[in-house]
Amino acid sequence: MSEQVYYNPRMPLAVYRELAAHLQLLEGVSVRLLPQTCSHFDYDLSQIEGIAVTVSPTSSPQTQTRLEEILHYYALQHGGWQC
Repeated sequence: MSEQVYYNPRMPLAVYRELAAHLQLLEGVSVRLLPQTCSHFDYDLSQIEGIAVTVSPTSSPQTQTRLEEILHYYALQHGGWQC
């Protein structure tokens, strides 16, 4: 299993939680919210550093496609991902 980290420094905590809930519905996908590591407080930064997504190697191609669709939707709504 490989882990991919996605982050958007402006995405709110609630949106990260919503995204995590959606992704966890996919079979063979697990997620972790990564805590913010910035040493100074900034109202413009997200409270979350990013989201780590792990996909099982036995997951179906449909799961991978759906994962990409969900990530793409959130990228369009909130300004893209940095990996």
